[in-house]
Amino acid sequence: MKKITIAKGDGIGPEIMDATLKIIMAAGAQIEIEEIEVGEKVYLSGNTSGIAKESWDVIRRNKVFLKAPITTPQGGGYKSLNVTTRKFLGLYSNVRPCMSLHPFVDTKHPVMDIVIVRENEEDLYAGIEHQQTDEVVQCLKLISRPGCEKIVRYAFEYAKQYKRKKVTCFTKDNIMKQTDGLFHQVFDEIAKEYPEIENEHWIIDIGAAKMADTPEAFDVIVMPNLYGDVLSDVAAQIAGSVGLAGSANIGEECAMFEAIHGSAPRRAGQNMANPSGLLQGAIMMLNHIGQTEVAEKVQNAWLRTIEDGIHTYDIYKEGTSTKRVGTSEFADAVIANFGKMPEKLQPVSYDKNSIINVPKYVRKAPGQKELVGVDIFVHWNGTDAEELAEKVKAIESGSVKLSMITNRGIKVWPEGFRETFCTDHWRCRFKPAEGQQINKNDIINLLTAAEGNNIDVIKTENLYKINGRDAYSLGQGQ
Repeated sequence: MKKITIAKGDGIGPEIMDATLKIIMAAGAQIEIEEIEVGEKVYLSGNTSGIAKESWDVIRRNKVFLKAPITTPQGGGYKSLNVTTRKFLGLYSNVRPCMSLHPFVDTKHPVMDIVIVRENEEDLYAGIEHQQTDEVVQCLKLISRPGCEKIVRYAFEYAKQYKRKKVTCFTKDNIMKQTDGLFHQVFDEIAKEYPEIENEHWIIDIGAAKMADTPEAFDVIVMPNLYGDVLSDVAAQIAGSVGLAGSANIGEECAMFEAIHGSAPRRAGQNMANPSGLLQGAIMMLNHIGQTEVAEKVQNAWLRTIEDGIHTYDIYKEGTSTKRVGTSEFADAVIANFGKMPEKLQPVSYDKNSIINVPKYVRKAPGQKELVGVDIFVHWNGTDAEELAEKVKAIESGSVKLSMITNRGIKVWPEGFRETFCTDHWRCRFKPAEGQQINKNDIINLLTAAEGNNIDVIKTENLYKINGRDAYSLGQGQ
């Protein structure tokens, strides 16, 4: 018997949770339920995180969390509970199976069956933003080797356990050579450990276009956070409906399972909502805790119910559907189909050893790190890069020289183009003079000189070689 935490959420949440629990318990799920309150009521009580400390304690104790959709109140100051939960509990992997149910649910892609594995904790979703100048704000894109290794290895382990044949990586490393480049590099490294599974890499733009046009070309796709967030919703929608998709959020210790749709408050309390998305999350939960026979029983019964044309209002269609039902009646129909297999849709057969155990990340030996320069970012309201270069050269020393100025990443000095539009945010790169080296005292001296020359420095970034390789980007056009 496994104790799990549940939260019924807001809007249609209580109805679809009740239906989901009714189905899995009738199927023989060996679970004990501990319920917590999260969402709108907690927010409106003055808790901006939407969850009480005591509830965190329950989730952390039970390790497994089945959550219905919640409503985040309008207005500022309220934090996304999903993002908070993923980060606090280290739920690094978001897993979304997206399978078409043709011809019973409308789709242009009748043989689509892909799984998107999305990194869940870092990338631009670190949410580290600053206004730097009057005209420019920044958001830091943070990609770590541990984050890459954990998510890529999980994707290959998922493919291995669920008998998938291929793992595809999507990045934009032709532009972001350091951040997305690391993700791609780690993917290539780890792929070598799984020779039985085909691997490939696509640039995100053409990969997304291919997925939207020909999803049957893919099997498991692994991506950094932002790309995965966008494309997992696209995949769910083109498969037939976002309302039918479930999601798993997996960490080294805890896991959260949910539907990917929202709380739909306009449909609340009307016995109309489709519980399928949350049910799919619950099936993933059952597999996660090793109750694969129950998961298999529920999934095949659900497929048979869809196949029988017993549909809730959101997928009901004259000529395809046979009966329009409410939330509770749909649950009863699934239960009535226990032991039956779908006849046209592909039945599932889960590996009885489908618990995925990804080893904890082991930190590598530190690399050899050499300081080779510094980028000094300057707030300046002029438009002529030559004029700025003359101003900034005044802070050079005998050992450290100005080598480049960029604006929004584009090289504007030396040999810039007058057609390049410039904002008030400038990157001034300093490198050692020929035969010289740079140290941190040189950087301090540069900043002191900048202050003395009324140059408004807004931030600095040290430039390094790590293990003999440049660990920073060139200017565009350099």
